[in-house]
Amino acid sequence: MSDVSSSELRALMARVPSVDKVLASEEFVPLIGAYGRTQVLNALRDALDAWRISAQSGDAAANLAVRALDAAQLHATVAAALLARNASRLRSVFNLTGTVLHTNLGRALLPDESVRAVMTALTQPANLEFDLATGTRGDRDDLIDDLICELTGAEAATIVNNNAAAVLLTLSALAAKKEVVVSRGELVEIGGAFRIPDIMSRAGAKLCEVGTTNRTHLKDYEQAINARTALLMKVHASNYAISGFTKEVGIEEIAPLAHARGLAVAVDLGSGTLVDLGEWGLPREPTVRETVAAGADLVTFSGDKLLGGPQAGLIVGRRDLIAKIKKHPLKRALRVGKLTLAALEPVLQLYRVPEKLTERLTTLRLLTRPAKDIHDAAQRVLPALQQAIDARYTVAAEPMFSQIGSGALPVDVLPSYGLVVRMTDGKRGGRHLLALEKQLREMARPVIGRIADDALRLDLRCLEAADEAQLIAQLIAQPKSN
Repeated sequence: MSDVSSSELRALMARVPSVDKVLASEEFVPLIGAYGRTQVLNALRDALDAWRISAQSGDAAANLAVRALDAAQLHATVAAALLARNASRLRSVFNLTGTVLHTNLGRALLPDESVRAVMTALTQPANLEFDLATGTRGDRDDLIDDLICELTGAEAATIVNNNAAAVLLTLSALAAKKEVVVSRGELVEIGGAFRIPDIMSRAGAKLCEVGTTNRTHLKDYEQAINARTALLMKVHASNYAISGFTKEVGIEEIAPLAHARGLAVAVDLGSGTLVDLGEWGLPREPTVRETVAAGADLVTFSGDKLLGGPQAGLIVGRRDLIAKIKKHPLKRALRVGKLTLAALEPVLQLYRVPEKLTERLTTLRLLTRPAKDIHDAAQRVLPALQQAIDARYTVAAEPMFSQIGSGALPVDVLPSYGLVVRMTDGKRGGRHLLALEKQLREMARPVIGRIADDALRLDLRCLEAADEAQLIAQLIAQPKSN
């Protein structure tokens, strides 16, 4: 217990300067200039309240009784509180997970052309819904729909804020209170508990499952069609794969059946791509153009996955169906703003020059990055990482495999290289590796890796030149773990 008397404690409290005096002091002037008087006042009051509570509690009072309130410490406490309070919650990180399109880390990185276009849209008025030719109100979809149609072969297009919204809007506009036929093997769930059956229910459509999990035949679709059928739908299983005794019906078979019955076919491609990835040695995915050419009346896909653009959901297809979708009330609720359109148009423009895509489109550049380049980066970063951690850990540059991510080509991997941190004594590491992983996450620019097989693994596929230099400098400046 404290031996400080009540009178001594009162005397100590009496020496606490007034709030107004502290705020008027020379040390606090820069803080008020940076954060404003209101924030500094609140932070100062919180700091003084905390000091008073500490001074009145047990042994802390005995320690505080021998000295008055430390002005320098008070300033430092307030400054730290203000810095923490005003720091952005959205922070730049080093993605060393090995997943290029990492949903939790923001998926696709935008090319420089998009960044410049967004900056212009942020700082200058733009013709978002203004027709410059007629001087009247325009349609924001007009800014990019011609370009999308050129790249996909579709008659018309519209855009919403993500692919889940694209599917929801399509079903709401075309299949409310009617049936939609889908193969059981395509009733997927993706990240965030997005499930096709749930989306269909929210859209007011009735799901009609056909076939089995592993095998569906054309006759299954044919037998399911009735007077209440609105659509036949295919969902690309982009986030899982079924192998072995399997059978699925391609769009080129379903489309003639649907059209003969006066029905439309909708295809959800999920990640969606505008080019044949096989040209660059990547696993092949069906392109939007191929899907439209095969007979799909509507195709939905994401803008921020394999397309390499901002978060968006694109719907392309028949002009009459797109027109109906655009008239639905949900379209306005799900529409995108000028920043998305500003970022997407330059990405689409890059696809007009496919021979330069691996240079200019960030996503494709990362996906096609040679393993040797990644290996060389690992050799350069290794000494800095070893210097930043203590002798309990050993760092080695080793081959590993990256993933495309965000449900795209889930069973395919890309040869890569990275740094592997293990315990020097050969033991499993457990809590020590978790502590090191936490230390890296708490750096000024967090380093995000993954723990697997009793090691901390840092895949350097997504670490390009400018980021590499920053990471090395940060590691060199980092105090050793303990």
